[in-house]
Amino acid sequence: MLQGLSRQAREAKSWPFEQARILLDRTLRLRLDDAERDLAATLIAQGKFDELVRTLPALTAPVVFQCGYGASGLPHMGTFGEAARPTMVRNAFRALTEDAIPTQLIVFSDDMDGLRKIPDNVPNREMLEEDRDKPVTSVRDPFGEHESFGAHNNARLRAFLDSFGFDYTFMSSTETYRSGRFDGVLRLILERFDAVMAIMLPTLGEERRATYSPFLPISPKTGRVLQAPTVARDVEKGTISFHDEDGELTEVPVTGGHVKLQWRPDWAARWTALKVDFEASGKDLVDSVRVSNKIVRALGGEPPEAFHYELFMDENNQKISKSKGNGLTMEEWLRYGTPESLAYYMYQSPKSAKRLFFDVIPKATDEYLSHLDSYNKARAEGANGPAIDNPAWHVHRGAPPEKGSPVSFSLLLNLVSAADASTKEILWGFLERYIPGATPQSEPLLDRLAGYAINYYEDFVKPSKRFRAPTDQERAAMQDLLARLKALPAGADAEAIQNEVFEAGKAGGFEPLRAWFGALYEVLLGQSTGPRFGSFVAIFGVERTTLLIERALSGELVSA
Repeated sequence: MLQGLSRQAREAKSWPFEQARILLDRTLRLRLDDAERDLAATLIAQGKFDELVRTLPALTAPVVFQCGYGASGLPHMGTFGEAARPTMVRNAFRALTEDAIPTQLIVFSDDMDGLRKIPDNVPNREMLEEDRDKPVTSVRDPFGEHESFGAHNNARLRAFLDSFGFDYTFMSSTETYRSGRFDGVLRLILERFDAVMAIMLPTLGEERRATYSPFLPISPKTGRVLQAPTVARDVEKGTISFHDEDGELTEVPVTGGHVKLQWRPDWAARWTALKVDFEASGKDLVDSVRVSNKIVRALGGEPPEAFHYELFMDENNQKISKSKGNGLTMEEWLRYGTPESLAYYMYQSPKSAKRLFFDVIPKATDEYLSHLDSYNKARAEGANGPAIDNPAWHVHRGAPPEKGSPVSFSLLLNLVSAADASTKEILWGFLERYIPGATPQSEPLLDRLAGYAINYYEDFVKPSKRFRAPTDQERAAMQDLLARLKALPAGADAEAIQNEVFEAGKAGGFEPLRAWFGALYEVLLGQSTGPRFGSFVAIFGVERTTLLIERALSGELVSA
């Protein structure tokens, strides 16, 4: 699938390929000496990737992409974006290197964090309150299904990622700390404690500076993660001393899961221990990334390539907040739109702020469908290789389906509205006449879209439909259109119908013509926008459309 794409990938303009090229440069710079880099450049230019890896074994270690998950809550919209964006860069990197250099996406669960806030959407909150401040993997599962709340959320995370087909390696913070995988970097932080503190203290307020330590000890007596100052360190023994909750001076190793790092040092430790090469994060974490980068360098490592994306806003341009409940949830998007439309929304303009609310779903769906059609048109015309800058290529990880939908989502919405369709069977009664031979089995994407359109119409369009009476100018033009439609030959296609609609608008003196189309939708469908009117008439039927116009002209449709 990815063979022969490297030349196109070197010239591709889309942001995942820009990041992939930066990442390849980093990989060659960090792993090879000057002579080896010159050889690598020659082999890459010649497309000899098998020889590249065979000759330079330093390139056989995987390039590591990483994203994090806060295990104190359930997977959500941000979780999808956390995995989707690095996956797009990873796939671009694989195309750039023709999959010769191995890659790995680590999804890292911060399940050793203390449970500071009790979620609102879980049962048995009193039980969670009793376990407050313990590592999430030591908190009892309020659902009674797993050995801990952390295990429950991790299982939900993995099921969530698996349902979208992500290729990833799951890692648990608790496991990495307790297994000894982080022991080396934890001892290094203990050894370079003063250097880490010199980086961290200027970022803190005066009160916090007085008690800050990069190490959060886990009380041997209560099991809680403590914000306790480090009062003594023994680098040789690999221990710290602190005052436990009862005031007793206690010594614990920094290894083996006896302590948890504060989150910025923890981020740096993770990057160092796991040799992370790429991580994407929100623009709100720019300063945190900068601080963690300094810590990585203090530990003698190289920070990963950072990619910062803008945050989502709600319909009032307020930052999306899980606690406020503004914006969209995953479940809500997937009630009204395809997973592909969501992936497309995550792909487009990641460095520009975008509003995330219900009205964006139809637009994102139709834009995705349009890009998929363009991709398949180029493929059918025998373009020189796949259009890898097309968003559909990234949404489908290099393998877009060969068939899209013959009907747009916005057109389906208008069809649902005009027909007052409550089931997909009603919609298919129209679609089968418009697309001879089409069935839900032969057009699976269209069938899925029909279900989404019904849901969207019932929840958002129908409650807000407001029909108005036509103005005198509009009435005259609609009477003209009525005559034109009745005069059409049987079987007239969407283009012929659209021409008549244009001519009626021109003859009616509408300038600009979009005012004419706006009037049609407001008077006939009770909404301000819609798809190409000729296509709508072709699907809905000329006879039904003329009846609809007659009802509107008689005043039957006007909202009370």
